[in-house]
Amino acid sequence: YIICDVKQVLCIFVFAYAVTRILCIIKSIILMQKADIVKLIKERTEFEKEDVELFVEHFLDVVMASMKNGDNIYMRGFGTFYNKKKARKIGRNITKGTTIVIKEHFAPAFKPSKFFINKIKSSEKVKLANK
Repeated sequence: YIICDVKQVLCIFVFAYAVTRILCIIKSIILMQKADIVKLIKERTEFEKEDVELFVEHFLDVVMASMKNGDNIYMRGFGTFYNKKKARKIGRNITKGTTIVIKEHFAPAFKPSKFFINKIKSSEKVKLANK
């Protein structure tokens, strides 16, 4: 695991806040793009847009490179990015009508922390959107 200290990586929590906005649902699913995350972080900090873009790119690069090397990334108060093992299974090629074997493999996954989950559960916007 790579453990991120909150005091040393304040920017990650700003990024984490922006990512929580991705989960907001208002009448339908709203997809937030990387540019929207950059805009939100820029609005909430004193950083220049170019610096925020660079930070977001580097953050995503570090997450992908670490996971590619088999590392899990734990961010206290946010969640864990990890590689989830998928078992071998039989699938179907519907265009040819044949069965195929899908080999055992790993897929990236994210497990939110209890704090993160409780923040989403207590969100008034999410409650209103799900009525």
